[in-house]
Amino acid sequence: MTADINSIYLIALPIVLCLIAIEVFISSYQNMDVYKTGDTLGTIGLLSGNILVSLFIKGSTLAFHFFLYQFRVIDIVSIVPIWMHWILALIFIDLIYYFYHRISHRSRFLWAVHMSHHSSEEMNFAVAFRQAWLGPVSKIPFFMVLPLIGFDPVTVAVAGVLSTLWGIFGHTQMVRKLGPIEWFFVTPSHHRVHHGSNKSYIDKNYGNFLIIWDRFFGTFEAEKEKVKYGLVKNVNTFNPIRITLMGWQDIYRDIKNSKSSKEAFTHFFGPPKTN
Repeated sequence: MTADINSIYLIALPIVLCLIAIEVFISSYQNMDVYKTGDTLGTIGLLSGNILVSLFIKGSTLAFHFFLYQFRVIDIVSIVPIWMHWILALIFIDLIYYFYHRISHRSRFLWAVHMSHHSSEEMNFAVAFRQAWLGPVSKIPFFMVLPLIGFDPVTVAVAGVLSTLWGIFGHTQMVRKLGPIEWFFVTPSHHRVHHGSNKSYIDKNYGNFLIIWDRFFGTFEAEKEKVKYGLVKNVNTFNPIRITLMGWQDIYRDIKNSKSSKEAFTHFFGPPKTN
């Protein structure tokens, strides 16, 4: 399995680097200025922490999935062709990601993790790598469902990488709307909306691969007005440590000043603060 995942990364890495280089050239040529040095360095810092955590827990997470797979309620591998198993895995990964992503925007402690990804006021392919240090940990309770319902852990791991690579494509201002594709798949236009702090764009378009979940569950918003990227209250720093900790510091401060256990509970599990 490790060889399969490494092969995907070896193929994808030069493609992604080429896309970034093209985007930098077009941005410079058209005076769009979508890359800023400090912002990019902040992204590198966040990505580095995310990779370290991923490397630390990857083996144990996969082992946990194999353990859960023993208790699967359906043996999907034995009842559908292998190609169907892969398609179903991609669909279910995306569905679970939709709910994980949506809850990460609506639960304050998960937002403290996820806000790192939205902390950039830019939108470019590099922002796709602006990943939270604790992101790999926060996903575990959600994606543990997959082996329990019968998806082979190896298939889930590889399909998850493929799904992640699609998500990179959405982080750009260079690609405009894509016609009929917009009805079914998450496109750059859809994901620009998701990264917008415009009032009409907040908490919209959670999907990673398929936009049908947003259309079905009422969280879809088309790109209409110019997108203002970043948070409602921006972090005003490129320091990855400060970006990672600031949400938790706010939670700790509010819990410390709580007048009741109910209020403290709300500060942790309730919706993020809007000001």
